Amino acid sequence: MEMVNITIDTRQIQVPKGITVLEAARQANIKIPTLCFLKEINEIGACRMCVVEIQGARSLQAACVYPVSEGLVIWTQTPAVREARKVTMELILSNHDKKCLTCVRSRNCELQKLSEELNVKALRFEGESHDYPLDELSPSIVRDPNKCVLCRRCVSMCKNVQTVSVIDTNERGFNTIVGSAFNKSLNEVPCVNCGQCITVCPVGALREKDDTDKVWEALANKDLHVVVQTAPAVRVALGEEFGMPIGSRATSNMIAALRRLGFKKVFDTDTAADLTIMEEGTELIHRIQNGGKLPLITSCSPGWIKFCEHNFPEFLDNLSSCKSPHEMFGAVLKSYYAEKMGIDPAKVYVVSIMPCTAKKFEAQRPEMSATGYPDVDVVLTTRELARMIREAAIDFTELPERQFDDPMGEASGAGVIFGATGGVMEAALRTVAEILSGKSIDNIEYAQVRGVEGIKEATVQVGDIALKAAVAHGLGNARKLLEKIKAGEAEYHFVEIMACPGGCVNGGGQPIQPSEVRSWVDLRSERAKAIYEEDREMPIRKSHENPRVKALYDEYFEKPGSHKSHKYLHTHYVTRENYPEE
Repeated sequence: MEMVNITIDTRQIQVPKGITVLEAARQANIKIPTLCFLKEINEIGACRMCVVEIQGARSLQAACVYPVSEGLVIWTQTPAVREARKVTMELILSNHDKKCLTCVRSRNCELQKLSEELNVKALRFEGESHDYPLDELSPSIVRDPNKCVLCRRCVSMCKNVQTVSVIDTNERGFNTIVGSAFNKSLNEVPCVNCGQCITVCPVGALREKDDTDKVWEALANKDLHVVVQTAPAVRVALGEEFGMPIGSRATSNMIAALRRLGFKKVFDTDTAADLTIMEEGTELIHRIQNGGKLPLITSCSPGWIKFCEHNFPEFLDNLSSCKSPHEMFGAVLKSYYAEKMGIDPAKVYVVSIMPCTAKKFEAQRPEMSATGYPDVDVVLTTRELARMIREAAIDFTELPERQFDDPMGEASGAGVIFGATGGVMEAALRTVAEILSGKSIDNIEYAQVRGVEGIKEATVQVGDIALKAAVAHGLGNARKLLEKIKAGEAEYHFVEIMACPGGCVNGGGQPIQPSEVRSWVDLRSERAKAIYEEDREMPIRKSHENPRVKALYDEYFEKPGSHKSHKYLHTHYVTRENYPEE
């Protein structure tokens, strides 16, 4: 790697040739403010917040896109630089909805933080302001153009990373607005509700549809038996909302907080993940042994499912018919659990705490009602749960140790790793390998399908079968993989796809980290580490060895793939229109 010598604020440093001034400054521990910048996602120099003075240049330059070269001399805090940044901030604020006290991003807003850091005390510019209507028709995402700072992070995420491309900049100049084609609502275009746009928005222009009031109302209703289930990715991210380091496991704190909120039972969705493996593994074995449609593609990610329905309907028959784990669990709670506890299913109110905004859409799908009632009544994101905990004045970091409730409390390590990309594949392989080989397997960690590489391929010897598997995370990678399969360039038995980059640990409902953290820390890897640590500590690490799952089949579902299993635990999919009509 060729190195160059540069000077930043009189400090002489050596850095790799071609990196940006922003990266070079960071290596020298010199902070340059940014707003539109997000490493490897949005590097366009649009907001001009990161301007610096370069010796020999006629004007100020954007540090996030300016490459370093030998002998470059840079100043980051001259009077001209500071004034330019402050003017830029005041211009942005002049047309910004400044209702900070009631904004969901208050105290976690990059614009708010920058304004304070730049010592903006008054606004010198007053002019015309927009007054756009809220787009709140989607069950998952609310769009508020009045808070938008036109950073284009969401556009880049939707178009370049996820390849969904339902939002972009419309109009020009002062009238520029980020929106959908023909000014349609997100509910009227092929948005897959993944929420990745929310996680990269620096302000409150994008947020999840808040359903906390529904849950507070249910908890206050004495006629309802209100239970809650939590996804594996929630426990390794929720702590971030309360100042804990990224990747902290907060399982016990989370359970204790949910008990304090008033839920009758606190369940672990991992139990249903084990159930999913039993059903999906059986489905895979059946297809392999009986000439069924291959590859079998996982169905745990509702954002991926909707993406497939819109963009690749020819693969609908390849999708596993299994419901996602939390929907399976909802069906189990309103059937088996209700019967066992002697409760009318109509009185069982199921709340899912998920790292995902797409599950809000999934919960209202009409096919998710195995008992005649919605399998899941309300889905809250990790962020919404954090807001409820704060609203209830619960000290999250000072809570007694608690365990998940019976009779559904037991889960395996295989269920835990569902939260990371490759986790569903690995969990399935742990079970399918033993069933097909007919013997216990000690080496159950499949490193080939772990990690954050966009598309991973593996061939695993399972009994007499060389099982070909592929894993993709992020919908852009999913598109590449499916196009490869369509073109006949690859053949697989089993494919795992997750809509969000990194899997559920980086879901659209997870805690939002600012650019200065997200650009330099791999949230996907840090949260996944905690997932795999928990798996290694579990006494049971294979889904088919979970005694609670065994009891479910003995007492209720008979066996994986039975008629009763299909009634409650499986579903179907539909072809959806891909483009809005004008």
